[in-house]
Amino acid sequence: MTARLVRTLSSFALVLATTACSSYYEIPIETPIRPKLDVSAFQRVLVAGFISGGTEDVDANLETTRLLRSQLRTKSDLRVIDADVLPLMEVANESNTGTGAAATQPAIKEEKDLEPYERVFANVEYWKKIGEEYQQPLIVTGTVMFTPQQSNSIVQREEEVYDSFGRRRVVPVRQYMERKGYELRPKFVFIDGRTGTVMHSENFRERVLYNANQTTPALSSYFELMDRLIPSFLSTLSSQKIKGTRVLLQ
Repeated sequence: MTARLVRTLSSFALVLATTACSSYYEIPIETPIRPKLDVSAFQRVLVAGFISGGTEDVDANLETTRLLRSQLRTKSDLRVIDADVLPLMEVANESNTGTGAAATQPAIKEEKDLEPYERVFANVEYWKKIGEEYQQPLIVTGTVMFTPQQSNSIVQREEEVYDSFGRRRVVPVRQYMERKGYELRPKFVFIDGRTGTVMHSENFRERVLYNANQTTPALSSYFELMDRLIPSFLSTLSSQKIKGTRVLLQ
């Protein structure tokens, strides 16, 4: 008997069983997901700050630091450390010049502009010193790019039409539209405050576009996009649960 035939008979049997049942009901279930990173050795977490760029309408460094601290306070067992945001761009500039003095760098407008700054995450001595200052916590840092986007494309929408007899139907209509919005590209870097070494890093990317005539504040778009990313960020540090249902037949 082939595998396809077995699947067909199984499906047929399921249909018969379902038909024969007088009723069914749903049971809520929760499925745990293990964290990507073992943080059992830490009791504290320091969201140190981020190297950010893109639009100047949103301070992505400060907003991301505040948001992650808030989420970790309510959805993590780690104690969140309240501290000033670290001047990572200055530290990176000092490392790049090698003179101990910060150099003036051009504004970060595109992702390639981040490259000179990302070396700061490999500065083991710096992060070990920060770890000693805050009692060797897990350190969360990274980069955040929040950039304006524009797209001109053909989109499909549904439109109601009526025939000569007044009968209504919905038909797809293709239309050329100009759309504007934002793209959020954070890179979260997790550093061991005991050793100053990088434990894990992860990149994310989300985009939202609106009709050109729709006015949406940049900060609102930022929070909308971060709301999509937060569950993935939290699943790196702590076990999360996915809620669903199972159908039982009677």
